[in-house]
Amino acid sequence: MTFLCLILYYAILKHLPSSAGSNPVKRLIRKVRSAVAVRCMGECGSNVNIEKNADFGSGANISIGANSGIGINCKVRGPLTIGENVMMGPDCVILTSTHNFERTDIPMIAQGGAVKKVTIGNDVWIGTRAIILPGVTIGNGVIIGAGAVVTKDVPDYAIVGGAPARVIRLRK
Repeated sequence: MTFLCLILYYAILKHLPSSAGSNPVKRLIRKVRSAVAVRCMGECGSNVNIEKNADFGSGANISIGANSGIGINCKVRGPLTIGENVMMGPDCVILTSTHNFERTDIPMIAQGGAVKKVTIGNDVWIGTRAIILPGVTIGNGVIIGAGAVVTKDVPDYAIVGGAPARVIRLRK
């Protein structure tokens, strides 16, 4: 069943228009696209929104909480946990794979790679074109500014921005 849902999603549903707005057709597109996409995910809460052109690979190692979404043109990979009430702007990238590079006597391409889980807390807003690198944990209530490159863990209620991202201030 999962394989058929992936084929349906990637062949047709991901190309349907964005679901932004209150138009009844757009609401239907949101429901159909999300209903099929969430069947590919490892775990999924209620009222999840998967937007136009979202790329989540096979979805097998992705957990997404209630009222959260994967934004327009976003690319995410598992292992990934997205909490509840997470907003994701367009063109975000969440990476979980990296290359080993510790040895200088062996080309990096021959050193293999590693997979590092990304965890995103509850009530997080990820701005347009943000990039989150492997192994990062994003706390609860965090705002990630547009275009930020998150290279290390972010504490609860922080507002971060820049490349590499740094804490600009705390919300509390």
